[in-house]
Amino acid sequence: MEKQIVLDAALTRADQVVLRNLARDIEASNGAHVTDDSTDRDSGIGSEETSTDGDGPLDGHDAGKSSKTAQEVARLKALRNPGSGEFEPTVLLSVDDCSQRVSPAVNKHLLQPYVRLAQKVARHQTDVVMITHLIMYFSTLVPSAILLYRRFSLIHGILHSAMQIYYLGSYTLMMHQHIHQRGILAKQFAAFDKLFPYILDPLMGHTWNSYYYHHVKHHHVENNGPDDLSSTLRFQRDSVADFLCYVGRFFFLVWIELPLYFLRKNRLSMAMQAAGCESLTYVFYCAMAILFGGKATFFVYLFPLLLMRTGLMIGNWGQHAFVDADEPDSDFRSSVTLIDVASNRFCFNDGYHTSHHLNPLRHWRDHPISFLEQKQTYAREGAIVFHNIDFLMVSFRLLCKDYHHLAKCMVPMGSQIDLTMEGRVDLLKKLTRKFSEEEILEKFRHRTETKRNA
Repeated sequence: MEKQIVLDAALTRADQVVLRNLARDIEASNGAHVTDDSTDRDSGIGSEETSTDGDGPLDGHDAGKSSKTAQEVARLKALRNPGSGEFEPTVLLSVDDCSQRVSPAVNKHLLQPYVRLAQKVARHQTDVVMITHLIMYFSTLVPSAILLYRRFSLIHGILHSAMQIYYLGSYTLMMHQHIHQRGILAKQFAAFDKLFPYILDPLMGHTWNSYYYHHVKHHHVENNGPDDLSSTLRFQRDSVADFLCYVGRFFFLVWIELPLYFLRKNRLSMAMQAAGCESLTYVFYCAMAILFGGKATFFVYLFPLLLMRTGLMIGNWGQHAFVDADEPDSDFRSSVTLIDVASNRFCFNDGYHTSHHLNPLRHWRDHPISFLEQKQTYAREGAIVFHNIDFLMVSFRLLCKDYHHLAKCMVPMGSQIDLTMEGRVDLLKKLTRKFSEEEILEKFRHRTETKRNA
């Protein structure tokens, strides 16, 4: 059987470890569903306090008794643990070993002093990169927006939009960490931590607090279930018509549907906050257009809003396109994992979407660790893993019904290893089928009963 695993040189170090580990399982299987003796235990959320146990390097005796996977997990934990001699903070998203890419003099006199200072500002010592990005946004995007309002030109507007397109993914996934952990900066910088999203969010296509209310207080509560406004269950996930209905509903109705959702859940305060923040943002857009210029407002605020809302739904479509008919409420069987450059190197390990749903508080650096720790569970549950493709392209390939390309991108686990390419195609097609209302009622009956008893 054809097995195509492409090890992209631009993958993060952690992704290379994960992909080689899975490729090793495929090679060793020989038709038997075995993997090496990994722990199959999730070690926790990956905060500074909970990710340090057992993070030191294995000595020769322990390494000899431990599985290859356990050694790789220990290595990744050491790279993540500030108390380890192997610790490496993330300074730039584009490279893992930033200190090795500069001269010793630059490293000693510029890079390391910056890292030490940034670690005092960041909430987690690993997250120097988030300070790097805040500096980048406030030194480029904000001044550019101000200049557009002071002296508008079409060329500047186009260049500004190009810069926004480049920034949107990384910024949104940085804010993804922010909204789940209620900040990315150290406690002494809490005021700025709360303030900066009100400046940057509209510049990046987010209305005030909408990401938090929709994603944290709604999507992760419903988990792609029938009450999730962004649920994919009622749509045929390879249908262009269904996809347009899905995107259109969010695009034009989320402003009213989200507050109504909270009202149905008897959360009046949250409904008022969600509606108020959304409305105030639109008032702000209008005020900026009237007082300072409509052309600049379009490029600075409206274009990124249109782009972001479209991108969020295209991404969510791919994240929850493959849903098991028997257990659609399983996190393993209703979301996917991607091992690719765009999602994980430049978007804070966003490809580990199943890991994120299993524990939304997990630190982004710990997703590959958790995946390796639980890979036997992923295999038993029939979880879908792809490589060399991002969520946007997953959605695109689905809408083109290009299941053969998706099948080639699969990284089979467990019983999937025995599938031929045609078998993979058949599996993926089965997982994208639209659910009927009767099926939804039956599969999610326990949720309804729980709500009635609450």
